Amino acid sequence: MSDAHLSYIATSEADTERLGAALARALDDGGVVSLSGPLGAGKTRLVQALAVALGVDRADVVSPTFVLVHEYHGTRPIYHIDAYRLRDEDEFVALGVEEYFPAPNLVLIEWGERVSRCLPDDRLQATIELGAGDERRFELSAMGRRAAQSLARLRAELGTITK
Repeated sequence: MSDAHLSYIATSEADTERLGAALARALDDGGVVSLSGPLGAGKTRLVQALAVALGVDRADVVSPTFVLVHEYHGTRPIYHIDAYRLRDEDEFVALGVEEYFPAPNLVLIEWGERVSRCLPDDRLQATIELGAGDERRFELSAMGRRAAQSLARLRAELGTITK
């Protein structure tokens, strides 16, 4: 297994919460996570788990599909962006996203593959695949040195890794 890749299988919402909480602890300030997966895969649910771990009320964390960006104030600022309804990368840039990327912010982008050329080179890519029932397979890849360090911390936080 590559140090730049981690697979995690969640068989329940509790497992997704565990991953989100571990990710909250593992990410450096300025950490960016691009989230990909089909509708209903759990992108927003993972963001909720991360935000709750950082002191945000779960009820405040909703999909930003129609408003495009939500900002949450926990122990660290979190920007939750949804690129699903954007026509192109120019619309993404017009949101002023470059202002969100510096530390101490954390930025999580749903449908990040739609705007990948606009994202920082150093980021985590999380792809979520649907399994049977409530099962979700999270494939996380580090792109860049800082992201690789975050992924190593995430691996340590989770303890054992499901292949």
